[in-house]
Amino acid sequence: MYDRGKILTLLIVGIGLLLFPVFYTAGKAAKAPVPELSAKAKEAKECIEPASLMRTQHMKILDAWRSEAVRENDRLYRSSTGKTYDKSLQNTCMSCHSNKSQFCDQCHNYVGANPFCWDCHLAPKENQ
Repeated sequence: MYDRGKILTLLIVGIGLLLFPVFYTAGKAAKAPVPELSAKAKEAKECIEPASLMRTQHMKILDAWRSEAVRENDRLYRSSTGKTYDKSLQNTCMSCHSNKSQFCDQCHNYVGANPFCWDCHLAPKENQ
């Protein structure tokens, strides 16, 4: 093996190039988006549940709503505050959060989520 030095050098350079993106971005996360609330959402001052719960659990809530409303004909949701809401993405959620690109898409793109909401529901028309 007369080319041992060349091979080791190329291996080190190759591994360095392969790991460069990891070390270059280490400790630098993209800035988390701040969803823009519509005027109606600002006026309401509350969602169906506290904002901290909605940030982490909204997809589980919507998934449960879908099953309960479609399969069990249970169409009313009682929140932790005791208020009652329709189990409806379009009529309940999108009535306040009507700007999908500024509210939903920002966070979903940030975390790399591709929710299946719009496979069945009509995406809201947005004012430009």
